[in-house]
Amino acid sequence: MTDTTKTAVAEQDKRGIGDAIRSWWDGLSRPGQWAVGIPVIAVLALLPLFPPPLLDTPGASFAGVMAQFAMYALIAIGLNVVVGQAGLLDLGYVGFYAVGAYTVGLLTSPNSPWNQTDGGWLEPGWAWVACLPLAVALTAVAGLILGAPTLRLRGDYLAIVTLGFGEIVRLMADNLGDLTNGSLGLSKISYPEVGESETKPGGFFSPGNLGDPDSWNPFTRASNGAWWFWLGLALVVVVLLVIGNLERSRVGRSWVAIREDEDAAEIMGVPTFKFKLWAFVIGASVGGLSGAMYAGQVTYVNPKQFDIILSMLFLCAVVLGGSGNKLGVIVGAFLIAYLPVRLQSVQLVSNESTGYLLLAVDVAVLVGLWLLWRWRGNTLGVWATRAVTTGAVVAVILGLLLLGSVLLHRQGGAQSLGDLKYLYFGIALVVMMILRPQGLFPVRQKLLTYGRQVYQAVRKPAELIGARR
Repeated sequence: MTDTTKTAVAEQDKRGIGDAIRSWWDGLSRPGQWAVGIPVIAVLALLPLFPPPLLDTPGASFAGVMAQFAMYALIAIGLNVVVGQAGLLDLGYVGFYAVGAYTVGLLTSPNSPWNQTDGGWLEPGWAWVACLPLAVALTAVAGLILGAPTLRLRGDYLAIVTLGFGEIVRLMADNLGDLTNGSLGLSKISYPEVGESETKPGGFFSPGNLGDPDSWNPFTRASNGAWWFWLGLALVVVVLLVIGNLERSRVGRSWVAIREDEDAAEIMGVPTFKFKLWAFVIGASVGGLSGAMYAGQVTYVNPKQFDIILSMLFLCAVVLGGSGNKLGVIVGAFLIAYLPVRLQSVQLVSNESTGYLLLAVDVAVLVGLWLLWRWRGNTLGVWATRAVTTGAVVAVILGLLLLGSVLLHRQGGAQSLGDLKYLYFGIALVVMMILRPQGLFPVRQKLLTYGRQVYQAVRKPAELIGARR
């Protein structure tokens, strides 16, 4: 074995599990990737029907949580186009989500003066299906209207404008009472009326479809949440295919150039404004698609469901999963949708004495970290310094939470971890910025044009290299 071969093998051994899986996946042909991906999608489709004990959500429908995850995954993919691919900071993405939801609500709710299902041009049975492309189109137009005058701005200025857009949409929905029914919202929104029978009078997607947990027939066992998850999973696959093809085209290469250095891209002849507007419109349309799904599933929308905090959660999903990585942001969307529901029935401490014990341990850990920093701070490496800093931040926040739980126990109650979702997502972002700012699954830059052919021709197993030498 030559020295070159030994070096190649050593570099492969140093790779992490994620890099090894990524290299294996990139080495597969397109049919091979489909051969692996289809069984994985099938397993995911079965999760709402047979939830694993460790993943199941006590006190809430796991199928409903998975349906929410599918909608959040669509949002994360759309926002990733804007933030991860084109590098545009959008803090008001919830506005597009609201436009998609209200488009369906205004056209199908009996509370709306624009209702078209009561003698109008929409048949109630297929009203939601007909409104879906309308919601996507109108949201894309909203993205065009917002992006055309504002995408000349950059950085913080663009973030402030988009933040204002999200609030404007919410306030309009709240104040246009004659049209949107104000804070009372729009109820009885249409949904796909498919599979109606005596046992399921509203069909598979009806909120009244609770499924039969004793049946082994997947179509009988599935509740409405499972059906919405299956529909969302299909839409996620379609959107991934479309956006993946865009990324490998001239559009995707332009997005990467703009994200890395907009001025350099402009000098090299890239029409930056045009492609930024492309990203904004495509991201908005995907957000509108998710909003239409949300309106159909819950059959009710009101302005409080689209506050700015929800927009921050969407951005958190992209940052945590890995900005620019489509599969990474889907994992981030799962964390955002699943963890608050899973922790809703979990208390930080079970009783007051346990709270005091954990508080004492937390104080001891904090003191130990302070002493370590005081005596050996100058000799610590980069990662050790980051670990000590992160541990101190977590210890301080955990101590405050424990103190609050102890005080609540004195009043006969306790704090549920599900109510603290904004806090621990914020902590996760702080820790991520210190230790892994690129996210859980960072994007890897590679050739976009003929990337697969070049990869297979250049990156060959070390054994073949050694054999040829």
